[in-house]
Amino acid sequence: MKRLVTLLILVICIIAVAQERFDIKVREYFFSGFTGNTAALDKGMKMCEEALAANPKFPEAMVWHGSGLVYRAFGAFQTGDQQKGLELWRQGMQEMDTAVEMAPDNLGVRIPRGAFLLTSSRFMRDPERIRTVVQKGVSDLEKAYELQKDHLSALGTHPRGELELGLADGYSRLGNEQKATEWFERIKVDLKGTLYEDSANLWLQTKNLPAKQAGCLGCHTAK
Repeated sequence: MKRLVTLLILVICIIAVAQERFDIKVREYFFSGFTGNTAALDKGMKMCEEALAANPKFPEAMVWHGSGLVYRAFGAFQTGDQQKGLELWRQGMQEMDTAVEMAPDNLGVRIPRGAFLLTSSRFMRDPERIRTVVQKGVSDLEKAYELQKDHLSALGTHPRGELELGLADGYSRLGNEQKATEWFERIKVDLKGTLYEDSANLWLQTKNLPAKQAGCLGCHTAK
């Protein structure tokens, strides 16, 4: 569980790119929850449930609630309750997928699902399922990049870096070396002189990137 919490911190940095109003209301509870604060996660989940009770077709609330269910699924798996874990996993994944179907061009939906899926896939064992989940995550970040391509320079180093690095690493994990190389080379140009360039150089030299260098870089120092 400790390793899960460590990697979920990477999710926090990518999800923080989303700037929808509902995201602002709940994200700190989820961020804290994803690092082990059960009470905070419960609070965030309750806020989502109240929002969904008022509007069952509220995609932002749905995607965050789904991510919380999947996080709880990992907890159930850790305690050996496979049945509960599978139920939570399936419900959470369905909620996130439904949210994207309802609002495919909403950054407040695409970024949370994409970031969460890319991280969650690291804890799965079935190669075919891992590939499916990573493909979804990459498609979300591709859409997020497309939606913001006309004002990328306004995003700042950190959010832009997390987005581009997430795509580069995602394609690498899918075995698409050509696309991964394109994104890592783009990082060297767009984010020259940053920790993101360091990660890009490492991958271009080794064709491998440790999880700790694949996201959440420079959170407290990026401009």
